[in-house]
Amino acid sequence: MLLHINDLLTPEEVHRARAILAVAPWQDGRATSGEQAALAKNNEQLPEGCEEARLLQELVLRGLERHEVFFSASLPRQVSPPLFNRYGGAANTFGNHVDSAVRFLRNGAGRVRTDISCTLFLADPDEYDGGELVVEDTYGDKRVKLPAGDLVLYPGTSVHRVEPVTRGHRLACFFWIQSMVRSDEQRRLLFDMDMHLRRLRSGAGDADPAVVGLTGTYHNLLRMWVDT
Repeated sequence: MLLHINDLLTPEEVHRARAILAVAPWQDGRATSGEQAALAKNNEQLPEGCEEARLLQELVLRGLERHEVFFSASLPRQVSPPLFNRYGGAANTFGNHVDSAVRFLRNGAGRVRTDISCTLFLADPDEYDGGELVVEDTYGDKRVKLPAGDLVLYPGTSVHRVEPVTRGHRLACFFWIQSMVRSDEQRRLLFDMDMHLRRLRSGAGDADPAVVGLTGTYHNLLRMWVDT
């Protein structure tokens, strides 16, 4: 499932993030890549342990915690600490690659199975040329270039790339999610059911027998599939 989530960050939060990024210490993005990805990667990235990264991580995690659609779509068991990158100038692209199945956290803090890959855009599309996130799908390539503050979720199993940035700078946050439901197909079914239930509740009310019954079905499926 590839899903666009609107307004994960408010305009004020995007402005705050941009102010922090403007004075941040960028480094070669290959420093944090696996062996295969490093061959395709040519961008800049914030050092994971710097103060600017810590402040930005807090900002992004607050946005995730309050967003009901994000929770419904991902059913997160664990979220990796958000990372931040920049594309532009001579460091402007990331070729086709697949994310590692497991992300090992800094300082032995554990590991995250990368069921879902996430990109949060921090620059508006008119600020740069190129830079589309291209996710290979069964039905063809999906090209993603979203407004600042918007998030895209897609399966961690996907081959994907970032097209060369030929003008300006593409700023983004990226991270991975280990979901309580490992299967992408099962997560999609649960998400669709939850969205339909929300619409049904808004019209029929929470006490309607159909709403009560379908809510029970949703939670019974979750009990069957959840991995806690």
